[in-house]
Amino acid sequence: MTTINVENIKKHADVIASCGTKVGEVDHMQGSDQIKLTKHGDGHHHLIPASWVGEITDNKITLIKDSQEVKDNWIEA
Repeated sequence: MTTINVENIKKHADVIASCGTKVGEVDHMQGSDQIKLTKHGDGHHHLIPASWVGEITDNKITLIKDSQEVKDNWIEA
């Protein structure tokens, strides 16, 4: 199992659900355990747990949750 280093999460990185759907972009890390996404189409920021991150590449974060699961469980900020 690969350990995810949240320090590798960069601002404006694309956040991709496990199904391949882009669910947002990173605004910044909020603490060490939550990722704040840039404002969504609804005009709000959303928070997702860093524990949902499955892989970090150059400018992309892939989650272990599909897009519906993400949208059903993210927190409006």
